[in-house]
Amino acid sequence: MNIAVLALAILWLALIAYAVLGGADFGAGIWDLLAIGPQRARHRELINHAIGPVWESNHVWLIFLIVGLFTVFPSAFATLSIALFLPLTIALIGIVLRGAAFIFRTYEVDTSNRTTEIWSRVFSVTSLITPFFLGASAAAVASGQLQSSPAAVQANLGSAWLSPFALSIGAMAVTMFATLAAIYLTLEATRSEEPDLAGVYRTRALIGGAVTALFGALGLLLSISEAPLLWHGMLSRAWPVVIATMLIGLATAVLLYTRRYRLARLMVILETAFLLGSWGLSQYPYLIPPYVTIANAANDPSVITALVIAIVIGMAILIPSLYYLFSVFKLARPVPGLVHEAEQKEMNT
Repeated sequence: MNIAVLALAILWLALIAYAVLGGADFGAGIWDLLAIGPQRARHRELINHAIGPVWESNHVWLIFLIVGLFTVFPSAFATLSIALFLPLTIALIGIVLRGAAFIFRTYEVDTSNRTTEIWSRVFSVTSLITPFFLGASAAAVASGQLQSSPAAVQANLGSAWLSPFALSIGAMAVTMFATLAAIYLTLEATRSEEPDLAGVYRTRALIGGAVTALFGALGLLLSISEAPLLWHGMLSRAWPVVIATMLIGLATAVLLYTRRYRLARLMVILETAFLLGSWGLSQYPYLIPPYVTIANAANDPSVITALVIAIVIGMAILIPSLYYLFSVFKLARPVPGLVHEAEQKEMNT
């Protein structure tokens, strides 16, 4: 296998890891925005408990992806940085504000004051904005409209990332991440013996999955005219993966309906991986259609080989560390701050 293709496969796995881990963090922020009514505090306690110990570690995959892309495909990195300067800057600001807001609202001493509510809104709104612009940027890449010629690269002011195709994919990214988070939260609520909250997020996951499928179908139809290279690549190479993605999505819905939340979590992770895999296969061998390919954007093979060796060494340290982190903080135990109705009645009596 060509070393550049191997490196690209590793970077694509990092993209999938960020989507299924960091994406769920964004989705939790979206549900935080929709936490209203008398149960709002319980929903927020559950969300804080779910993402609090691990959310920052999930950005490891984003950093790994950016550094890897810069090292392996520097010209592609430069093209993306220039052409998608506006949407990626908005996404970056969203990531920074989201993290700061989550910390300020979580560790505020007086959670009843207005400042806490302001930080909660910043956290929630940026959790909605960031995945939208990341999805729209991905659609802009797939559309092949970022470059008018091989030598010309300039900032795209919206013709590529605000097109109907990009808007549909941006919306799909939002609903997909919300669905991921809802499925994860069903398991968190079940572990914390909160069956009513688990039921709420089960319903939200089913609705979110259906809406995601609708946006995906719309994007697929729009790709015929707005991303023809992607469409033809799907028909020639990626159609088995696309069909598998659909079947896995149906299986996820069935598992949710039957309340088999652990298997549903596994299946939604596979669905996300297959979805991103179908994009990569459909676009292959282009990194940025129609001019930037794996071959003409790759760095010197010796540089890529050194990076792959460093990745192997680094992963030998990183993977066990992350596994230990998740095993420590994701064990089944009650969510602090959530009081069961029976316990509340007992306290009242």
